[in-house]
Amino acid sequence: MLDKEFVLDTKSIHKLSSKGLAKEHLVAQLGNDLDLSLELWRAQGLDIQKNKGSYFFSTKFLPLEDAEFCIVDIETNGSKIDKHQIIEIAAVKIKNTKTIDKFESLVYTREINPYITEITGISARDTKDAPALKKVLFDFKEFLGDSVFVAHDVKFDYKFISQSLMKIGLPPLLNRSLCSLSLAERTLESFRYGLSYLSEYYDLNPNASHHRAMSDVITTLALFNLSMKNLDKNVKTVEDLIKFSKEAKRLKRPKLDPLYKQV
Repeated sequence: MLDKEFVLDTKSIHKLSSKGLAKEHLVAQLGNDLDLSLELWRAQGLDIQKNKGSYFFSTKFLPLEDAEFCIVDIETNGSKIDKHQIIEIAAVKIKNTKTIDKFESLVYTREINPYITEITGISARDTKDAPALKKVLFDFKEFLGDSVFVAHDVKFDYKFISQSLMKIGLPPLLNRSLCSLSLAERTLESFRYGLSYLSEYYDLNPNASHHRAMSDVITTLALFNLSMKNLDKNVKTVEDLIKFSKEAKRLKRPKLDPLYKQV
């Protein structure tokens, strides 16, 4: 069961984040040993709790000020998980806007395409003394814990890390996740929503070195905090925030690029 992604269907996941899911529906999908399944999921970063007879993601009841958000960015030597790997990973964990911990590491690799080196500035030689992928991912998973996983265009980072964990024999991520790009589209007016554009437009990270993991994490963190200041007042919990980032109306984009300088 645990060598796959999440085993519950989309409808069940929606109910866990909103109205709750009855025990019989969970058992029907997971089998009779529900307690074991929930305990294993908790070890993978997902906590499900019982409330008034139904089951919910614990983040349904977790106030934003009490939640831990982990801002994550990775650099890879390619986009295909079967051929490529993570070469750098960085993360900053925050609670109530305050940084509580940081994680950063290069990852050993034998080769990096010159094109990737040109983009990131990372060569295979730079990683020669770095720890192996399995060590870095094990340490990162421990660092992440059950925090909410936040990244800019989160699907790539989350999926690549999760598949990398499975590739080395560890279970995949099950943490709740949030896309800072989608959140920005609903809280900040901008002509574009790429991280480098937003950084320039909102002066998020004057010392940014784009396509280096910790630099992009710092930029994403500044973006996340700015977005949080512009939330709808009815967004109170983590699940409220996740829903808002996916379903709230996107802000109208300017017709002209304010950063475009005519000659």
